Amino acid sequence: MVDTAMTDGLAERASRGSDPAGRPISGPLTADDFARVTDSILDAVGSVIDGKPDAVRSALVCFLAEGHLLIEDVPGVGKTMLARALATSVDATVRRIQFTPDLLPGDVTGVSVFNPVDREFEFKPGAIFANIVIADEINRSSPKTQSALLEAMEERQVTVDGHTHYVPDPFLVVATQNPLEMEGTYALPEAQRDRFMMRISMGYPDARSEALMLRQRDSANPLDGLAPVVSADQVAGLVAWARAVHVAPAIEDYAVALSQATRGHTDLRLGASPRATLQLVRAAKVWAALDGRGFVIPDDVTALLIPVFAHRLIPTRSAGGARARTTADAITTILERIAASVRVPIASRQ
Repeated sequence: MVDTAMTDGLAERASRGSDPAGRPISGPLTADDFARVTDSILDAVGSVIDGKPDAVRSALVCFLAEGHLLIEDVPGVGKTMLARALATSVDATVRRIQFTPDLLPGDVTGVSVFNPVDREFEFKPGAIFANIVIADEINRSSPKTQSALLEAMEERQVTVDGHTHYVPDPFLVVATQNPLEMEGTYALPEAQRDRFMMRISMGYPDARSEALMLRQRDSANPLDGLAPVVSADQVAGLVAWARAVHVAPAIEDYAVALSQATRGHTDLRLGASPRATLQLVRAAKVWAALDGRGFVIPDDVTALLIPVFAHRLIPTRSAGGARARTTADAITTILERIAASVRVPIASRQ
């Protein structure tokens, strides 16, 4: 249910847009508008990815929080399908890059080509210049090629031969990867993982969803019937609305305490970066907005802690060389300790 009281103050800070039918919204974006449009996106993607509402919601949170999404799981569980469904639901430019061992950085960013007529070099944009970029099986290319995404993901620009070229807005990288234990994979560098706001897993579908998939996809691809429900301009309005959600100082202190606790944890040799703390709060704003609130509560931060933090942390190793604990285990112990020692009141509305 949407809390209509949150429109006070927020509506003045959110940009204009249009409803799912394409009709212009007269006046600033309202809470009802936000709920109606985001529900349309969730329904559209959910019609393709059956039985995975948490994964679909996480993907939308990442998109509206202006982050990037990493989907990691075994082959064949719908990683690429989720990325394509999200891209198809938005009426914006979409590019897909199939990462392979022979992929070059210039294939991603673009190259300068000499024009013999004008006798000067011209920049030929690569696949990174799109609103939504699907980086399929990103860990099957070399770290050198993976690093071609770093500048674009953080600064939303690409520098080639000393010239800076800006990527379009909105901009989202949805990358899929197979577990590192699979053959032919390369580990993502720490700097690359830190630029992904969230990492999620699809998991196997339940029996009902898998049986439904057999019946529905025997003769048709569900993506063929999926039409865009929002435009790129409308996404900008949704982003502005979520960005205006209020975060109380106590909630900020709570997020910082959780982040700092990872840096001194005995089971972790690399903790969460300041970028991780910033992205945790940004994601919590969108999470609250999707729940119809104009303010963040501790549960919003807690719900996103593992998806935002786990892939950035590096565990220590035991004497035998095996991982002492998983990063999720370490986060769980940190959460229990911080929650018991820090009292965080629910943020007041503003």
